[in-house]
Amino acid sequence: MTTAKDLFTIAMAPQPERSVGQGDLSLSLAGAELIDLLHARAVDLDGDLIVPGPQPAPDDRLLGDAASALVRQTPYEHVEDWLWRRGRDLAAGYQAAFEEDGLLTRTRRGLLNLGDERMELVDTPARRLAQSRWEEGEPVLGALAAAIGMPRSEAAEDDAAPDGEAVTTVLAAVNDAVMELEAVRQRRAIENAAFANVWRVP
Repeated sequence: MTTAKDLFTIAMAPQPERSVGQGDLSLSLAGAELIDLLHARAVDLDGDLIVPGPQPAPDDRLLGDAASALVRQTPYEHVEDWLWRRGRDLAAGYQAAFEEDGLLTRTRRGLLNLGDERMELVDTPARRLAQSRWEEGEPVLGALAAAIGMPRSEAAEDDAAPDGEAVTTVLAAVNDAVMELEAVRQRRAIENAAFANVWRVP
């Protein structure tokens, strides 16, 4: 699977201690797609501008969609702008694709199977391979997951760093975008609390 699919797989695994926000995951998935396209030489970076590369996108439906969404004429798109544009509702798109491909199924938990509906990953070789990459500390996957609040609990201080200036640029942009999204959430929470206080009876 692609790095983006591996990231989605890891994010969908049971996380009793925390849940991953859809917005955060969408931004990180957009970054993962861009890294996959970089590795395939379907794009290159000129500073933080995304320049279409000499090779076609890998034979993957979602990566093909990502490649089709690239800005192919000057002025090229900045990495941060790509994350926000491509990342809009991207997690939902991956969920739909996983369901369509039989990698994700809907189940119900509770008495007589009448509990809340949940999404569960199907046990497939692709899922096990993603889990293996995660457990082995693959640096790009680890950095993308850490950006959305999923650091490996057993991560060692000497874990390898992601290679390449372009990949590092994308990872930094993902971190910045996720922090910006969190700042927006906090600002809205403060504004909503202030508005509620206006209507509170003394």
